[in-house]
Amino acid sequence: MTDDPARKAHPSALPYLAIAFGVFALGCSAIFVRWANAPGPVVGVYRMGLASLVLLPLALRRGGRKPWPRRGMLFAVLGGASLAIDMALWSTAVYMTKAANATLFANTAPLWVALAGMLLFGERLSPLFWGGLAITLSGSALVAGSDFLTHPTLGWGDMLSLLAGVFYAGYYLCTQAGRRHLDSARYVWLAGAASTACLLVICLIAGFPLSGYPLQTYLAFAASALVTQAAGYLAVGYALGHLPASIVSPTMTGQPVVTALLAIPLLGESLSPIQWLGGAVVITGIYLINRAHHDRTPETAA
Repeated sequence: MTDDPARKAHPSALPYLAIAFGVFALGCSAIFVRWANAPGPVVGVYRMGLASLVLLPLALRRGGRKPWPRRGMLFAVLGGASLAIDMALWSTAVYMTKAANATLFANTAPLWVALAGMLLFGERLSPLFWGGLAITLSGSALVAGSDFLTHPTLGWGDMLSLLAGVFYAGYYLCTQAGRRHLDSARYVWLAGAASTACLLVICLIAGFPLSGYPLQTYLAFAASALVTQAAGYLAVGYALGHLPASIVSPTMTGQPVVTALLAIPLLGESLSPIQWLGGAVVITGIYLINRAHHDRTPETAA
């Protein structure tokens, strides 16, 4: 794709609409999981499996007869495995804590990405990052601490979604490496297929049934796959192709806000004032971490 400096300088409204839709679609994810009322890994199987089927024609069309580099495939499979664990943990956490909390803690992935870059690759982290880290941890303590005091199960759900964020960071790191060798369409499809396979194994080991659910559950599966996984991530990908990451990445922190607002009428959930405060603090911290880290994105395959 050829970059047009004029378009970069004066982008149309479409990329902004795309990122707004993407944030909304991703913010709906916890709502769909709760509506499904099925084990977390089962929700993940249908979400990733259906989305992979939808994206297969695009991957084939974009890939054509291009070779499939082994390193790109390896990172896609590893990324898919990380995504499967993230999906299983997070989808389970949604049933244990409030939908907004699960979404909030899952969005701490940029924090873990930056820390991994420092520990594994020797990247230097700026004072802005460390300030963002301190703010994020403080806000997390407010939200999770109030949950543990209110009901221990809510607190454990928060911790589970926080752990899910760690594995999503693993997916992000694998994607950074894999996209140097594979185009986005083929990478996303292969990672999704690998994630589906891993989630199937988890379901089989745990003995979770893959069928026999009511119609509402299957509709929630389809919405999770088509609205969140396929349309949502495609919209974000489109926005990233037309807007700088410094705009897109901080905007993504709006997901927990969308979830919190939707959960009030759709799930009958509400947050206490201290949780709203803690959530705002966490989002501020994640925003600063994104600001500190967005310019480290590597070059990718076309």
